[in-house]
Amino acid sequence: MNLKSIIMTFAIASAASCNNGGNSSETKNNGDSAQVVSSNIQEDSLTYKLDGKEYEGFVSYNKDQKGKRPAILVVHEWWGLTGYTRRRAKQLADLGYIAMAVDMYGDGDTAEDPQAAQALATPFYKDPTLAKKRLDAAVDILKTYPQADTSKMAAIGYCFGGFVVLNAAKLGADLKGVVSFHGGLTGVKPDKNLLKAKLLVCQGGDDQFEGPHVAEFKKEMDSVGADYTFIVYPGANHAFSNPEATAKGKKYNMPISYNAAADTASWNEMKTFFKKLF
Repeated sequence: MNLKSIIMTFAIASAASCNNGGNSSETKNNGDSAQVVSSNIQEDSLTYKLDGKEYEGFVSYNKDQKGKRPAILVVHEWWGLTGYTRRRAKQLADLGYIAMAVDMYGDGDTAEDPQAAQALATPFYKDPTLAKKRLDAAVDILKTYPQADTSKMAAIGYCFGGFVVLNAAKLGADLKGVVSFHGGLTGVKPDKNLLKAKLLVCQGGDDQFEGPHVAEFKKEMDSVGADYTFIVYPGANHAFSNPEATAKGKKYNMPISYNAAADTASWNEMKTFFKKLF
């Protein structure tokens, strides 16, 4: 992606995580690993244009931390870029990384119901190269931050976002590693000449959406000698990491629900994965 094709403007977001306090933290730990954010985390809101559409992203980092640090992109569920994705980016900043919550849809598009979400996500499922192109643009933007160590970049994704990061890796994205949380396991076939990133795949044992694809995914990864770790959490459904999933599942009669144990365990696996990766 040529940076000249991206028009970018920055604004400092007045988020709750950017309080002018000391070392206090905002803690609402009820088992949800996405609810703890320190007050020294700064969130920058930015907009950029790509192929005639405007995208909004949110970059989080510890404003008191010195020097460069690994950079991680966070890709949303098929509902679009929401507060949940931004909280995950802030959590990563809390761990010492710089993280960008990525907007894949553009023009502020989000979905409330499954039908709208499917309409937004379908073009990417049909053409994973489209997802890589938009993720590549975000990678280029995150590289411009002085805090970012451009030699240490990775991505994580949730549901649809897992599909995005896994396929971007298979298509040769400039990433050292990717982590998928209950992500889509289909898409392009892996190519050993393109797939260089290490993979961590965290799946629910009761995931009715992706369960049927597990065996084929592993077979494909093994066929190219991919460096991947596949972890299954017994009893966990699709969307197990999002506390909002249970209410969504009930509202729309979908087999999705939050699982605190799987959420915490998978987040800890990600932390270990990144420590080894970087």
